[in-house]
Amino acid sequence: HPAGAALARDRTKLAKDAVHMDTAPDDIMTRFPVPRHRLTRRDYYRLGEAGILGEGDRVELLEGQLIDMSPIGPRHAIITENLTELLVRAFGGRAGNRCQLPVVLDDGSEPQPDFALVRRPWRGYPQTHPEPGDIFLLIEVSDSSLDFDRTVKLELYARAGVREVWIVDLTPTGCWCTGVPRVGDMVRWSASTAWGCSTWRRCRA
Repeated sequence: HPAGAALARDRTKLAKDAVHMDTAPDDIMTRFPVPRHRLTRRDYYRLGEAGILGEGDRVELLEGQLIDMSPIGPRHAIITENLTELLVRAFGGRAGNRCQLPVVLDDGSEPQPDFALVRRPWRGYPQTHPEPGDIFLLIEVSDSSLDFDRTVKLELYARAGVREVWIVDLTPTGCWCTGVPRVGDMVRWSASTAWGCSTWRRCRA
């Protein structure tokens, strides 16, 4: 029957469309300009106080949203360890070296960069984390998070007035650096000792 055949074709088409439908929640939500409830830093702290977020939850607050942080792989850990030794030798006694600890950008953003060289003591110590005016240098060690760090996080740091940011790129062994961070205005630095992190030379991006 023609009507039955048409109905069968429609069902087949719907089934095919369902197979190819993108059902990832983040993708669906970005299609519509719906208002979202943004968390403040106080809200974020309350989640921890209530036990909703535990010490093992690797998340950071960016633009009022909770963002999952990438796992730390062996190479990331080794570079972090080497950089810690370098920064302690270079700035010990002159600046605080915070490794994978929070900094405050505004009331909706509290990222956890791999390193922050900060004024010691910073303003508001010890009741609050360092803010942009207390930060001399931020370093992000990036592998799987490279694109996110070079776009979203760099822009957030720039907006907040962080004066210098280094993004250590573990993918092709390079280091992207910006003085006064602005998106698209970066200078590339490369390590000369295969990530021994002892000397650096400046080169063009």
